[in-house]
Amino acid sequence: MRILILTQDDPFFLAKNIRFLLNKLPKGAEVVGTVLFDVSPFGKRESLKDKMKKTYDIFGFSFFVYYGIKYVLAKLNPLHSVAKTMKEFNIPIIQLEGNVNSPKNLEIIQSYKPDLLVSIGGNQIFRRPLLDSATHGCINLHTAPLPKYRGLMPSFWVMRFNETHTGVSVFFVDEGIDSGPILVQKIVEIGDRSQEELIKYTKQIGMESIIECIEKIQSGQYELIPNNEEEMTYYSFPTKEDVRAFKANGKRFY
Repeated sequence: MRILILTQDDPFFLAKNIRFLLNKLPKGAEVVGTVLFDVSPFGKRESLKDKMKKTYDIFGFSFFVYYGIKYVLAKLNPLHSVAKTMKEFNIPIIQLEGNVNSPKNLEIIQSYKPDLLVSIGGNQIFRRPLLDSATHGCINLHTAPLPKYRGLMPSFWVMRFNETHTGVSVFFVDEGIDSGPILVQKIVEIGDRSQEELIKYTKQIGMESIIECIEKIQSGQYELIPNNEEEMTYYSFPTKEDVRAFKANGKRFY
């Protein structure tokens, strides 16, 4: 199975997890290329200056300093680079300009003859021609118990609303937002983890779930879990008030 990964060069969490995925790929599966989108940890592509201002304004000084230092250190460490990880595994990085759905970019992607697209932190809306460019379509990792907590930053929102459990869902992408049928879903206890610890934990489970999905798709034997619209909740970027509620619950960012 020829797999094409759609992701971003996130300096915090993705490189380690993608390295795990590449080392554990099922027999017969091969990653033939990777599209790296511009980094947008909060889901919206903005300038570095705008990202810094938003982070400071919403999450406060200590959060800003903590992740600012982590960002600088991560950029200096090749183990935190998704791009360098792909080069380590001799996987081509596919250079695209503009929207991934443009006819020119679709032609480039189709030239790799993918059987399956795997989105991990993909931050563009995928249109039907892109989804149809791979034999088995596209799967996406979302660290929430879909259909609940669609949208941005699910690890923040489950803690902001004081949930005891969250989830990891890998689903077939459609043209909606986190709305496609679910292939694998795991329920995860939050416990006393910080948000950072929860992200790391669910990302690891997410990689294991992607591997399970690839095995299911290769075998052709699987049952889909409904991602019911009538049960869904959706959240976007938090406000200062949401951050205050998060902290009032006794939750920690790190």
